[in-house]
Amino acid sequence: MNGPPPRPNRPVYLDNQATTRCDPRVLDAMLPFFAEQYGNPHSDEHAMGRTAERAVEAAREEVAALVGAAPNEVVFTSGATESNNIAIKGAARHAARMGLARRRVVTVATEHKSALACVADLAEEGFEPVFLPVGPDGLLDPDALRAALAEPTLLVSVMAVNNETGVVQDIPALAAIAKRAGALFHTDAAQATGKIPLDVGAWQVDLLSVSGHKLYGPKGVGALYVRRRPRVRLTPLFSGGGQERGLRSGTLPAPLLVGLGEACRIARAEMAEEAARLRALRDTLLARLRQDVPGIAVNGSLSARIPGNLSLCFPSATAAELMARAPDLCV
Repeated sequence: MNGPPPRPNRPVYLDNQATTRCDPRVLDAMLPFFAEQYGNPHSDEHAMGRTAERAVEAAREEVAALVGAAPNEVVFTSGATESNNIAIKGAARHAARMGLARRRVVTVATEHKSALACVADLAEEGFEPVFLPVGPDGLLDPDALRAALAEPTLLVSVMAVNNETGVVQDIPALAAIAKRAGALFHTDAAQATGKIPLDVGAWQVDLLSVSGHKLYGPKGVGALYVRRRPRVRLTPLFSGGGQERGLRSGTLPAPLLVGLGEACRIARAEMAEEAARLRALRDTLLARLRQDVPGIAVNGSLSARIPGNLSLCFPSATAAELMARAPDLCV
């Protein structure tokens, strides 16, 4: 017996906070640097190396423009996980090497695992990890942060946008609290970059992590903003050729960085229009679901949320049960 006929538009991909498809314009920008202009960007003694180097620096300018930084404050990495590690562990290890007394590192219980693991790992190096809870709306209470900072604190790390609920933290307010307490402030902006406006200067952040594949760029590439004035000092995680101001040694992948730069350029040009489009789609979907599924609940704040996210609880059904019954739905 034959099965049912194939259904159009399946599977349906709704998991863009896990990863995004490369924008076709990003792919077009990358391809020449795989097949034609494949020089090492550090081989600036010859023409192909210089071409790759110029492309890498142009990408650095695009990343900087998107987050409100200077190009020389952008360090290229393999993604947000590495950026988080360099920021959190790099700051802690530099403080330890300098003999600084501050040993408390504060983060939030709902952070991405890469940040949570970084902070937890530092306990083995003599630091005091502190994990703060969030409220039912998914937001960190500023008073809870103030209380945690009553003890001398080295670093606070709070993600800008939650990777599951899409809730947007008030990073400028939280960073200001950290500054008044004399602590460094890091934000994992992997889910925020290209989705909401970022401005590292106005936000008063010292360190900010970016991921390429969360904003329609390639996987395997990211960036870390490191403030230069006043300068933030970090200890690199590993040794090598001293690339990226000595913070992240290794040959830079020019094709991936070209893709990251193009993704940032597109995001800067189209963010406002795309946000309005996604917000309308999200609100329509939620209205239809509420009409058809009484008792459906939104996880976290609906107002403090990026436009393209909808995190839901369905009555009398677990996520695993729902996904098993809708195998073509990728969420």
